[in-house]
Amino acid sequence: MSVSVEHLLRLGDDALVAAQRLGEWAAAAPEMEEDIALANIALDQLGAARLLLSYAGEREGAGRDEDALAYLRDDRQYRNCLLVELPNGDFAVTMAKLLFLAAYQLPLYTALSRCGDERLAAIGDKARKESAYHLDHASLWTVRLGDGTDESHHRMQAAIDQVWPYTHELCAADPEAPVDPSSLRPAFMATVDAVLTEATLVRPADGWAPSGGRSGVHTEHLSYLLAEMQVLHRAHPGARW
Repeated sequence: MSVSVEHLLRLGDDALVAAQRLGEWAAAAPEMEEDIALANIALDQLGAARLLLSYAGEREGAGRDEDALAYLRDDRQYRNCLLVELPNGDFAVTMAKLLFLAAYQLPLYTALSRCGDERLAAIGDKARKESAYHLDHASLWTVRLGDGTDESHHRMQAAIDQVWPYTHELCAADPEAPVDPSSLRPAFMATVDAVLTEATLVRPADGWAPSGGRSGVHTEHLSYLLAEMQVLHRAHPGARW
């Protein structure tokens, strides 16, 4: 199956917005080692975003490169899931977001590494190795907080409860995608349930399931994020170092 520009944008926008959010932790993480770890995860996501958006620009054939796609689109033109644009919140919220994102991206990139599109398969093969680390990092923190003190357990459970509704958009069926997200749900659920069980946390019941990010209908948070991310490029169009 030939991958469409739309699906490349979905993959690339997920990674780009996740990178921007994680980058907000620079010099603000609870310890120096974590400051570096989150910065490295953000760079991994940014690297994947660059590869995917560059490919999207080439497939589109409209003369837009990765920078144009990143800096010169408005929020309605972004195709990222709502999960990644949510504010960082406290550290537990960030770890919940990272856990769910990595539990989705790892099987996604693994499946993409075997797809018929050679370039996308190469991107998937690179990104799946990084996603495995992201999942391990988030899992360790989720267990550490969930099975820690009463206060850390309370905060981690509250974070899981807050973020969980946004995970349903990740695995919404799309048979025309290079990998149908609905096929990833069993692996996603198995990973999440195993981590939450070890962390003595409870997976919330399914209910309200916000969506719209894939079609360009976002929360107000994305507009503020893009305003900060794009301001320099838009203030000095065409500038070069």
